[in-house]
Amino acid sequence: MLDTLRRLVQEVNAARNLDQALEIIVQRVKAAMAADVCSVYLRDAEQQAHVLMATEGLNPQSIGRVRLSDSEGLVGLVSERAEPVNLENAPDHVRYRYFPETGEERYHGFLGVPIIHHRKVLGVLIVQQRARRKFDEDSVSFLVTVASQLAGAIAHAEASGGINGLREPVCAVSGLQRPLEGLPGAAGVAIGTAVVLYPPAVLESIPDRAPADVEAEVTAFREAVRRVREDLHILSERLRGVLPPEDHALFNAYQMMLEGDSLVGDTVTRIRAGNWAPGALRETIEAHVRVFDAMDDAYLRERGDDLRDLGRRILMSLQQDELARSEFPKDTVLVGEEVSASMLAEVPQDRLVGVVSVRGSRTSHVAILARALGIPAVMGAGDLPVGRVDGCRIVADGYSGRVYVAPAPAIISEYRRLAREEAELAAGLQGLRDLRAETPDGVHIPLYVNTGLMADITPSRNSGAEGIGLYRTEFPFMIRQSFPGESEQCQIYRQALEAFAPRPVTLRTLDVGGDKALPYFPIKEDNPFLGWRGIRITLDHPEIFLVQLRAMLRASVGLDNLQILLPMVSTVSELDEALGLLRRAYQELQEEGEPVAWPRVGVMVEVPSAVYLADALARRADFLSVGTNDLTQYLLAVDRNNARVAELYDSLHPAVLRALIQVVEAGHRNGKPVSVCGEMAGDPAAALLLLGMGMDALSMSVSSLPRVKWMIRKFSRAEARALLEEVLALDDVEAIRGRLERALEEAGLGGLVRAGK
Repeated sequence: MLDTLRRLVQEVNAARNLDQALEIIVQRVKAAMAADVCSVYLRDAEQQAHVLMATEGLNPQSIGRVRLSDSEGLVGLVSERAEPVNLENAPDHVRYRYFPETGEERYHGFLGVPIIHHRKVLGVLIVQQRARRKFDEDSVSFLVTVASQLAGAIAHAEASGGINGLREPVCAVSGLQRPLEGLPGAAGVAIGTAVVLYPPAVLESIPDRAPADVEAEVTAFREAVRRVREDLHILSERLRGVLPPEDHALFNAYQMMLEGDSLVGDTVTRIRAGNWAPGALRETIEAHVRVFDAMDDAYLRERGDDLRDLGRRILMSLQQDELARSEFPKDTVLVGEEVSASMLAEVPQDRLVGVVSVRGSRTSHVAILARALGIPAVMGAGDLPVGRVDGCRIVADGYSGRVYVAPAPAIISEYRRLAREEAELAAGLQGLRDLRAETPDGVHIPLYVNTGLMADITPSRNSGAEGIGLYRTEFPFMIRQSFPGESEQCQIYRQALEAFAPRPVTLRTLDVGGDKALPYFPIKEDNPFLGWRGIRITLDHPEIFLVQLRAMLRASVGLDNLQILLPMVSTVSELDEALGLLRRAYQELQEEGEPVAWPRVGVMVEVPSAVYLADALARRADFLSVGTNDLTQYLLAVDRNNARVAELYDSLHPAVLRALIQVVEAGHRNGKPVSVCGEMAGDPAAALLLLGMGMDALSMSVSSLPRVKWMIRKFSRAEARALLEEVLALDDVEAIRGRLERALEEAGLGGLVRAGK
């Protein structure tokens, strides 16, 4: 059954459209289960009905004509229960519904299973038998497995108008008039042209794209093949006599593939049919690999891996020739399977209007960077057909997480209106720049900025920020090919400290690991977020840590506005050890004649153990700063970069709110200030609760600062505290967010939580 299932999924993924995919499903399942009928009903959410979309065994004329309301028939029963229904004699069941046009009065045995994607019933997969028959447990398990494997493909097809394989971009076919659902990444509305970027040498990520010059693409492809053939010949000669003959024969197989007309000829045909060379190569490799994967012989199936490897080699050669995209549309919306910071850097800032990523969440680093740059972003748009949207008109709503591809003129018109209101709101908030973030009852809440890019310094200084609450020192490390030296680091930190002097600047010590990798310091772990990261790395490598601490201390000479923040602290001993190394760096510099001053040292509270150790940490540190991104992730056991569970990630979860209150109380008991430097601080709705908790300061992206300041100047701390007490009685995240958004709407601040004013 596993082989049958594997082949079925491969065929479905290769289908040209949804109709063909469903046709394949009913044919293959009917044969595999030796059933008389197999049918697929898909749910029409708008009409609240199930429609027969494909059948093998019933009258084909009934496809599209047979419709059952959600509560009608055995199909409705399966959908309603969201579990299998297995009947020996279906006509005896009270929910049985007879349709003369299908001829189904001849069928008695019935097995129906729901097709479910992300808790949503998309349809029902059914097999029927003429004879009375209760399907055995193996049959039920097989059909459930088929439905679960196909649910994602059907959801993707419904969202995008077809399953993988369409050459035309979505906008050339029909467009998506209903939105694709993602996750809010950065507030704002983006309307522009989709530009798909992809990582190098990853065939699966290559989008379809119409070639500007067909013959030039053919020539480039043939030249890439020639280079690969030469490289393989050189490699073959070098390893002759080193490898056993049976292993060395692989090079001969590669050469035969490259010299034959199948791989090269098929790719050229696809280029001439309208796809650029990388996209045509991807299509050809996929088509050939499917043939190998469908073979019964294990040895032959493995040849599919050889073909993939050969395809990657050709792609790498093609990409060496491909010039970097020199021109981006003036309204570029960057789209990718997993948009990275380096991809973001490829697009000139004056041309980038939005970001859409299939993977990731609000706290992914690209989302954080987008907020720092004031660019709307949608993350976790899992159903977006990335390979077919390049060049399409696209709308990304960074408030709701919705994405429209090739939307109707009415949708574009409405979002343009909202974008104008957004611009008017942003312009109006500029008037708050020189005003204090002070509540109506006179409570001053200093607002700081989170940064790590030198390009952010001037905008941050001009934003009205009262300092830097989090300077991510890992950014200079991430863009280099080796660890920066002490003098280089000192120069970078000095610029940030000078820009804000005498206002405080909080430099966080190196925080890598997890989803932040250094190219020259690879860390491979099965569970990186629970592994070697943050303070754990720097304490294990004092030679790196001491250089950074010395650079920080030297950078602050004569300015004395340095604050140092230690990330990922989970034990008191880690804090003690870090303070010991700081003391050592301080004494070394003093002995060298450097007039350094001892800085204020804070601890990031971002793991659950630090919440329970907050009293002990506060007694030793000068301040506590809560990193709500990781704290939420660890408290809720949700990988914030995993789109499948990202909707469970919410810092307004009651458990997170109670943890934050515990940290504030511990800090204040010990006479130490407590701030929030996580993304929660930049969310006006969440910041309202932080105000009520008694947080002493908030640090956020520069684009969020005026919005949060507007909220603080509208709500007294007493009002915020009363609202906090109210939401603490609620058990549901959605109810909490709904109550906060209603409070902002009632205060005339609705434009802070939705598009428009």
